[in-house]
Amino acid sequence: MEQVAVTFTDGSARRYPRGTTLAAIAAETDRRDILAARVDGVPRDLAAPLERDAAVEWLTFGDPGGKEIYWHSTAHLLAQAVRELFPDAKLAIGPPIEDGFYYDFDIGRPFTPEDLEAIEARMRELAKRNEPIERIAVRRNEAIRAFQSGGEKYKAELLEGIPDDPVSFYRQDGFQDMCRGPHLPSTGWIKAVKLLSTSGAYWRGDEHREMLQRIYGISFPTREELDAYLARLEEAKRRDHRKLGRELHLFASVEEVGQGLPLWLPRGATVRRVLERYIIDLEEGLGYYHVHTPDLANTQLYKISGHWDHYRENMYPPMKVDNEELVLRPMNCPHHIMIYKNQQHSYRDLPVRIAELGNMYRYERSGVLSGLARVRGMTLNDAHIFCRPDQLTDEFMSVVRGFREYWYRVSLRDPADRAKFVQNDAMWDLAEQKLREAMTALGLRFVEAKGEASFYGPKLDVQVPNVMGKDETISTVQIDFYLPERFGLEYIGEDSQPHRPVMIHRGVISTLERMMAFLIELYAGAFPLWLAPEQVRVLPIADRHLAYARRVQEALRGAGVRAGVDASSERTGHKIREAQLMKVPYMLVVGNREEEQETVAVRSRGGGDEGAVPLAALTDRLVTEIASRR
Repeated sequence: MEQVAVTFTDGSARRYPRGTTLAAIAAETDRRDILAARVDGVPRDLAAPLERDAAVEWLTFGDPGGKEIYWHSTAHLLAQAVRELFPDAKLAIGPPIEDGFYYDFDIGRPFTPEDLEAIEARMRELAKRNEPIERIAVRRNEAIRAFQSGGEKYKAELLEGIPDDPVSFYRQDGFQDMCRGPHLPSTGWIKAVKLLSTSGAYWRGDEHREMLQRIYGISFPTREELDAYLARLEEAKRRDHRKLGRELHLFASVEEVGQGLPLWLPRGATVRRVLERYIIDLEEGLGYYHVHTPDLANTQLYKISGHWDHYRENMYPPMKVDNEELVLRPMNCPHHIMIYKNQQHSYRDLPVRIAELGNMYRYERSGVLSGLARVRGMTLNDAHIFCRPDQLTDEFMSVVRGFREYWYRVSLRDPADRAKFVQNDAMWDLAEQKLREAMTALGLRFVEAKGEASFYGPKLDVQVPNVMGKDETISTVQIDFYLPERFGLEYIGEDSQPHRPVMIHRGVISTLERMMAFLIELYAGAFPLWLAPEQVRVLPIADRHLAYARRVQEALRGAGVRAGVDASSERTGHKIREAQLMKVPYMLVVGNREEEQETVAVRSRGGGDEGAVPLAALTDRLVTEIASRR
């Protein structure tokens, strides 16, 4: 019998009769967590036979690809449950997403909470039946007739964009859905499921099309994993920067101003200002020159840089002003390039480090806008280093050394994508080589991500987990040989001849908006003392103590402490609760005794009642704590 060779990820290899299924091979491992496999890099069902030599990688729920298959199969289970409970429901799409899955339905009305409970219960019943999930091939004309006769107009429309014949379907317990797969072997693999929410969703995201009803859900192989996820979800809701931003009066989103254009309220603006001062002082100490450049530029600038060709869909339409065509800038780098180009540079001048808290504007679709995390107007902690080629590795390493050790993603181009990335193989090979060399010299482990580079060069992304444990890109460092060439940048070398510098693009804390969202959620709104918008609130017991409270406030402000006074006529207990709700680090209660003795009764956010402390001693303590930035 003809045999095929199978190579596994651990380097081992075995031979099997041609046509042996992946399930049969997986059974030899005695593992019960294998959901599917990648065969030569392509995800396949366990029921798939091997017809030729192949490399096989097992997929489990611990793998991103395994999660996609698990959640996609659960989306089909959701569709089956809805169809059984609502026979007239029309099916649209049901993909896996970053956290779980959704499915869109047309049932003529919104789903109610009671509907979700019933659907979830039916899904559990269906899973317990442990019905096989089978891939079947249906002739294209047969599929079209079935959709038309069943009134499945959304599936019929989807089929119009699928050239396959036959068409791939998956069937379970009499229910079938058009899908490329792969899927789990049976419904019984779905052990724990929770439907999270429902909302309206336009068909194909088009506001002029039908409004469908979307159900979001999540599933896991064990109840314990589901419970842990739901606990994290509740914690994330408690820390949601949009909710806390409103409650703590940090920022506001106003319809009259526009979507994705938040207003920084006084308390939020204070935190932002502290961050800005810290950043500028730190960067100037590291040899960066801080500059200011305009929020607008002539479109010609972005045609030279390549943004016009490769990034235009994220830019706002240009405006005609006199004889110029101006556009809101999506990036700061072309402006910094023009600052470098404003004067001649010697090899002795390099590196030149230019930094700015630069305003940028990007056209984000309304559906992705989210508080401060995803906005249309933003301020980037941006810098560009212009250096000699022999300085590149050291400059790159000096930037990366400043990062905390989270995990690192080296974002590379996809050579097959000739539209997204500029075409210059030698340039890309050199830039990617230099990036890898620097990371190796630093002794840092990294994951490579093909296709995630900028259009002009590879980059290092510093990934930091958010409150849900999902990774967000906070810092980015890019190596760029492309823009210096496009703009004809030069420095005069030791040989008195012009040479081309290399650029490093560097953004350490992302945008101030995104960093603020991250910090609000990290601290659940309870900022450390140095960042807190109101570091101290003085609480007079009665109106007669208000004058002393003001003197305490003035003394603290004179020492650089941000102090407020609660001058309301409320009782002291109410004032304390209000300060706690606003997450003020220190509350200072003052009455007759404190005024007579020049003391304050201290209550800290973390330690509770600390008793009476001399005002001068407390001031020194606060100044020291603020300076430590703990």
